[in-house]
Amino acid sequence: METKWLTSEELSAWVRMIAVLELLPATLDAQLRRDADLTHFEYFTMAVLSESPDMTLRMTALAARTNATLPRLSHVVRRLENRGLIERFPCPEDKRATNARLTDEGWAKVRASAPGHVTTVRENVIDALTPEQIGQLADISEAVLERLDPEGQMTPMYPRTTGAGAS
Repeated sequence: METKWLTSEELSAWVRMIAVLELLPATLDAQLRRDADLTHFEYFTMAVLSESPDMTLRMTALAARTNATLPRLSHVVRRLENRGLIERFPCPEDKRATNARLTDEGWAKVRASAPGHVTTVRENVIDALTPEQIGQLADISEAVLERLDPEGQMTPMYPRTTGAGAS
């Protein structure tokens, strides 16, 4: 099969997307470490739990929603558990499975950390775009996610509210 090389315009868009993908996580991580003593992945894990029924998920479901391997997630959850932010317990429906639940202290940590995180997201992404570009970003992200995450594992609780992919 012959390689279909990127055009100059495609290459320019790709290189800029890669730059954003490299720079944005470090920006988010730095703010959360500084202001909340959390890594971005720790915050994301707790945020996913905070938006789940009873602030609880099976570890396998939490791994899917955070795009983490079970060993990586177990390590992070153990750290958060040692800080009293998450607790693990046997799944009542399947004793072979383990659930993770955000504690009251963890919920307080998410609520205290969210304003700084949202401010960082707004300053570095949202406020850089026009309302029309926000819609375009949603459409572009949706198109790429349909290829990378066709089952919607990463975004089950955030249905599209506007645009072509709206629910």
